[in-house]
Amino acid sequence: MEMQSLATTLEASLDPAQNKKAEIALLEEQRKANFSLHLLQIAASDEFNPTARLASALYFKNYIRRNWTDEDGNYKLQENEAAAIKRELIGLMIRVPANIQYQLGDAVGVIADSDFWRRWDTLVDDLVSRLTPDNAQTNNGVLQVAHSIFKRWRPLYRSDELFTEINHVLDKFGEPFVQLLGTTDQLIEKNANNKAILSQYMSTMNLMTKLLYDLSVQDLPPIFEDNIQSLTTLLHKYLVYDNPLLHSDSDNEAGLLEFVKSGIFEVLVLYAQKYEDAFGPFVEQFIGSSWNLLTTIELDTKNDILVSKALQFLTAVTRMSQHARAFNSEDTMSQVIERVVLPNLSLRESDMEMFEDEPIEFIRRDLEGSDNDTRRRAATDFLQQLLAQFQKLVTDVVLRYVNHYLSDYSKNPSANWKSKDTAVYLFSAIAAKGSVTASQGVKSINELVNVLDFFQTNVAKDLVTDSHVEPILKVDAVKYLYVFRSQITRQQWRDAFPLVVKQLGSSDYVVYTYAAIAVERVLALTDMSKQPVISQADVQALSAQLLQHLFQLIEMNPDPAKLQENEFLMRCVMRVLIVIRDGVVPFTDSILAHFIKVTQIISANPANPRFYYYHFEALGAFVRFAAPSQPEKLENGLYPVFGSILQNDVQEFVPYVFQLFAALLEANPSGSLTAYYTSLVQPILSQELWLSKGNVPALVRLLSSLMSRGAAQIAENNQLQSILAIFQSLITTRANEIHGFELLESIVAHFAPSIIDAYFVTVLQLLFTRLQASKTDAFTLRFVRLYHFISARVDSGLGADWFIDHANRVQEDIYVQLYLFIILPDTQKLVRPLDRKIAVISLCKTLTHSVAFAEKYKKGWGYTCEALLKLLENPPILASTDDTIVDHDVDDMSFGVGFTQLQTIKRPARDYWPEVTDVKSWVGRQLQDANSRQGGKISTFAEERVSQSPQALQALSMYMSR
Repeated sequence: MEMQSLATTLEASLDPAQNKKAEIALLEEQRKANFSLHLLQIAASDEFNPTARLASALYFKNYIRRNWTDEDGNYKLQENEAAAIKRELIGLMIRVPANIQYQLGDAVGVIADSDFWRRWDTLVDDLVSRLTPDNAQTNNGVLQVAHSIFKRWRPLYRSDELFTEINHVLDKFGEPFVQLLGTTDQLIEKNANNKAILSQYMSTMNLMTKLLYDLSVQDLPPIFEDNIQSLTTLLHKYLVYDNPLLHSDSDNEAGLLEFVKSGIFEVLVLYAQKYEDAFGPFVEQFIGSSWNLLTTIELDTKNDILVSKALQFLTAVTRMSQHARAFNSEDTMSQVIERVVLPNLSLRESDMEMFEDEPIEFIRRDLEGSDNDTRRRAATDFLQQLLAQFQKLVTDVVLRYVNHYLSDYSKNPSANWKSKDTAVYLFSAIAAKGSVTASQGVKSINELVNVLDFFQTNVAKDLVTDSHVEPILKVDAVKYLYVFRSQITRQQWRDAFPLVVKQLGSSDYVVYTYAAIAVERVLALTDMSKQPVISQADVQALSAQLLQHLFQLIEMNPDPAKLQENEFLMRCVMRVLIVIRDGVVPFTDSILAHFIKVTQIISANPANPRFYYYHFEALGAFVRFAAPSQPEKLENGLYPVFGSILQNDVQEFVPYVFQLFAALLEANPSGSLTAYYTSLVQPILSQELWLSKGNVPALVRLLSSLMSRGAAQIAENNQLQSILAIFQSLITTRANEIHGFELLESIVAHFAPSIIDAYFVTVLQLLFTRLQASKTDAFTLRFVRLYHFISARVDSGLGADWFIDHANRVQEDIYVQLYLFIILPDTQKLVRPLDRKIAVISLCKTLTHSVAFAEKYKKGWGYTCEALLKLLENPPILASTDDTIVDHDVDDMSFGVGFTQLQTIKRPARDYWPEVTDVKSWVGRQLQDANSRQGGKISTFAEERVSQSPQALQALSMYMSR
């Protein structure tokens, strides 16, 4: 493909109408040599239009993420191609526009994760060499690259390797950086009347504040400590700096001034929290400037981030007792509440505009915890920090304001409803201690206030009254219950729960969404004994109507993007289904129809990963509880839509669909494979499907489920060899080796020995090669588990002798080395109770059933006995089956084209020997029965082969005499 054609195809990849065709073409193109360099050429060249250049940079970034190195750190690209990228990328970034620079910066970060600094030790020298005294465009490019690399340090834990890297950077970059700070300051002064040039140098200052944070995040660099006075002087100068030429023309969009000052506050928070000894003497000037800023700044949206950062700084310094003392008087505290807290807690016109015009954004900012940079969140945090220092003072002062606003509301409720909103928010802020947790809400409260009394006196009426209540006040009431849900007793919740459910019938988007959020969280709430506060019986009677209404709200707008906009509604559907369990069976038909309809719509354009995650979790709960009683109905209903997803290669949904197919199969374990499932086997054996990491865990589970119901058909269709080829591919990589063992274990479990016999020597050759060449701890332990799984399956025609025979066909007598130096010692390293249980069964059956150990490996019989007794010193006890579905916080999960485990259908580890509960008693019975069956041979072997260890012999005798 020529460069112009490639550019056109890249541009088409951004168009939803052409995306699928373009992606296929690009996948084919990336097989060619130097594909990544062609992408860089397009991104760098002015010959191509801006959209194509940006598309090329985006594709390059994602291509590098997928293809830079494997899990062992080896280059996946040709080494000369990787070297060329590192050689050209920095110079290229300096020349391209900012939007392309940003995308390429992410790619630099990916490369740096792998290569910096030991495989890219020239990078810092290259960056420093490109810095100039006065060329802002060049300097900004260099600093953007530096920030892309150094920001990686922010979330990392301290380690010697990390500090070696940081010191490598500081030795070369520290001095030029400090010099450039001073030079940039001078150039800003010099060009104060030239807007274009001034803006470039302020962009430099903005990047340098980010780098100041990056370089200081782990420890205070000596060069900064040596220059702390001049550094803080410079930071203070730009914290109070003003120039009308830099004022933003928009009331909503922050400009360079706001960004620079926000960045400075981030640095100040870091220094106040971590480097008080060095920074402490300079704090006072920043406190004064912060106060002045907060009491004079306008309420425009463009200032929101700056105000929140300033409040975060005051919160940080308030943690220092010597600075907190300044607030310890009633007069000062009243000024703080009135001049700083209240203006930033109260609703503004822009908040109401968002409430009405962008309701889902309003909800996300306000409720989810994503509001860290909002005025309300920052003001609340500041107030709560003051409360932690001066609890009674803050409580008394704030309650006066709460009562004032409630009184103002009571004079004219329709006109003064904002006063009540402020009162409820202010009271909630001082009533709660600590943050709102996802599972329990507020867990600790201020004992100087009465949360329930305030609700009953001032809040509950807004939930009871149907008319003449502002939607915001209904939201406040629902949110109050949501926040303080763990402070409300079970009986109180039985009275309050119907009031919350009632709000789902509101015509206001924000009100019914908040109600869905509260309903979902309350249904997930448990008491101290882990019992649900709202039980299945409490919900069952209204569940059909509740689910029907939730689906109507979801399906109100059939446009794919709008339908999946509100993930909170779908999360509520999921929770109701989890709570009512098989109570969904009577209305299976209607729920199934809704799931099919929603799946069909969102398949056309997957746009909200959170929505479709909860959609498939909800569908998983539905399958889990409805399919066992009517598997054919669900299978027949879901086959077409699932088949369409696979046929159209909706990559975001494919891993979910494979998991759900497996769950449908597992819901009816006694059934044979239907024609549909039989036809599904061959397509999922396609190597292309297995190339996607996200598909692998789901495909392994699906294949295992197919084998459990249709091993005979798979064997008849000569498909086992293809499955074994997949196993071979999986165990070659560390990322997939565990999945390879899971697949192999399923093969061993479901196919007769006579079928797998022809392949097993080759299988063992592959495993032995990995053990010898590049074994990992995880690989070794899974191999040991596999051995015990085979050894324990004597009743199925396998067992230790079967394994010994096949192992020694690979190499004569290799089994002895394997058993003595890998299997026996690593058996004791098995941690999971189920793995240890399998090992106990395996070792016991080796003693009682193995001819090889009885006749040939006589010393091995003794070693096996000792290993078994050692396992029984701490016998594995399997936890009772827990049917609880564990929640996952979506903010802690990585979405995209990858594997996300569906918790509602997560398959528990399978115990193939459920009848063995007390392993000590079971071992005793096995030894006794074998001894009786074999005319006392077990006792004789024990005397002959364990005699050198009297303690072991005594322990074995105790088991045999039970």
